[in-house]
Amino acid sequence: MVNIAPIPADLLPKDGRFGSGPSRIRPEQIEALHASLLMGTSHRKAPVKSLVASIRQGLRSLFALPEGYEVVLGNGGASAFWDVAVTSLVRERAAFGVFGEFGSKFAAEVDRAPHLDAAIRVSAKAGALARLTGTETNEDGASPDVFAYPHHETSTGVLSPVERIGCDDALTVVDATSVAGAAQVDVSATDAYYFSPQKAFGSDGGLWLAFVSPRAMERAEELHCASDRWMPSFLDLSLAVKNSVKDQTLNTPAIATLIMLDRQIAWMLDEGGLDGMEARSRAASEVLYRWADSSALVRPFVSEPSHRSHVVVTLEFDESVDTKALSAALRAQGIVDVDPYRGVGDKQLRIGTWPTTPISDVEALVACLNWLLEHSA
Repeated sequence: MVNIAPIPADLLPKDGRFGSGPSRIRPEQIEALHASLLMGTSHRKAPVKSLVASIRQGLRSLFALPEGYEVVLGNGGASAFWDVAVTSLVRERAAFGVFGEFGSKFAAEVDRAPHLDAAIRVSAKAGALARLTGTETNEDGASPDVFAYPHHETSTGVLSPVERIGCDDALTVVDATSVAGAAQVDVSATDAYYFSPQKAFGSDGGLWLAFVSPRAMERAEELHCASDRWMPSFLDLSLAVKNSVKDQTLNTPAIATLIMLDRQIAWMLDEGGLDGMEARSRAASEVLYRWADSSALVRPFVSEPSHRSHVVVTLEFDESVDTKALSAALRAQGIVDVDPYRGVGDKQLRIGTWPTTPISDVEALVACLNWLLEHSA
């Protein structure tokens, strides 16, 4: 695709941010930063602790958390929580549902841990779903004590059901980074449901949040007390729990991230909770899926409709389409971050349809794509 003429200005969306995370931030969240006197103050003092308490209570209400579950916060993002889990939740071995890059990366952290057995993997090709059964064992017939999988695979746009895996004292650990806040979920089916705030929550990164069950807290305390395990404080989930119930983090957090997160949670609760957020994202994503189903040049990358994401729509284009030139043409006019995840596919665009993404902007994006496809030489 060469010599693409500029897209007419009247076709452009009002906001061209369509990334799969970080996502667009509402103006009201930015305004809250200007109005706040919290930045530059101690996170151990009452004003910031009140902010953390508001976040924890807001999330408890938004997700209707079961009795006994704690909202736990820590620094480092969801990828840091992989190492927290490797240190504080996996006793000997873990099994993983791997159907994209992020599930694969979590499993690789277990492989690198010298105190754990090699990860057990149930894998599917990119664009398909891999589901654990709870009967997985390693080559020696040993069962996992943790079963882990993504609720949503950001790299491909595959959505998984959330269900408890295994029996006895095995824990179910679910990566919800790019769907938490935009989908209904039964948190009681998990022991750790963890995510970051820079996706559906429209905040900044650098923080992980997890809904942790009593069983997971017991496991973390057990491994914290184990004499044969090296456990850095930064990766010690039991310390994160002890700090979180005091409405603080172990280390100094980014206060701006907390302020924007708190404002977004309040907005979500006011706008219909998780039902309302999921409905917004589904309405926006359906604009793209309907377009792809009707086009001769593009199709949904995830072939099974029930597995298609409503927050990250991955589209695969015909071989005749130069998707790199398509993405560059969009970026040149302010429509940004629609590139595929590295290593997944070079004929794809990946488009975020978060609860804050208006249908009108998605419709404008489709009009821009149609224009580029029709006017490319």
